[in-house]
Amino acid sequence: MKFTTYGFDVLCLVGELRFKHHMTRREIADELNNRGVKTTDRNAQMLYERYLALLGASIDQHVSAVLKDVSEQNGGLLLSMDGVQPEKGNETLYVIRELFSGTVLAAKNLKSGSSEELQNLIRPIVELGYPIVGIVSDGQHSIRLAFEKLLPEVPYQYCQYHYLKDIAKPVVDLDRKLKTGLKKSLRGIREIERKVEANPSEENEVAKGYIAAVRSLLLEDGNPPLDLPGMRIYQNAKAIQASLEQCLSKKGAFNSQNDRQNI
Repeated sequence: MKFTTYGFDVLCLVGELRFKHHMTRREIADELNNRGVKTTDRNAQMLYERYLALLGASIDQHVSAVLKDVSEQNGGLLLSMDGVQPEKGNETLYVIRELFSGTVLAAKNLKSGSSEELQNLIRPIVELGYPIVGIVSDGQHSIRLAFEKLLPEVPYQYCQYHYLKDIAKPVVDLDRKLKTGLKKSLRGIREIERKVEANPSEENEVAKGYIAAVRSLLLEDGNPPLDLPGMRIYQNAKAIQASLEQCLSKKGAFNSQNDRQNI
């Protein structure tokens, strides 16, 4: 590579050690030295930065090729923008994607989600020159306003997932109450577990399996509104109950048969 005595093989190795094996700068330097590539901690950092520069350049080329193909196949790009705030009071991460291909076109932490700030994030994508056939986002007013300022003639659609999430809110609230009630009804399982552990037997070994199944219900979680956790817990609890009743009925039949044979 120009301006360095290290080859691309060393740079690629540094990238692999960092991203695949999650090594620190010191660990990367030690690994290179063990392989006969003499270096220092500081030089390992420099090699890592050069790797990132190469990676960034290759990503730009890849994205350009993808967008060209998508534009030719679909007549243009379909853009989506969303903001994620990890915790209240922190910066919001805004991400712009091309939906036909799923390619991330921009991602940046912003202290302000104003229309002006968002336009600065969108503008470089518009300036790429590809036709924009549609825009999808949630109901955040500043996002919609930013797109309308830059692309006033492009059709805009409210995200179907956010739309479904909003109209399903009453159902999700009821499901949350169902989930809470079901989990309350499953309390006291530890006491049963103690009794089973105190009296080892074949029956209690079976009981341990049912206890483990019930415990797993307490960890169940869904992805509302399409996958409701309360309904999932209810259905799984019914399945465990039916299995337990069948098991008990077989045990009762077996005991009755033994009683008749003893008579």
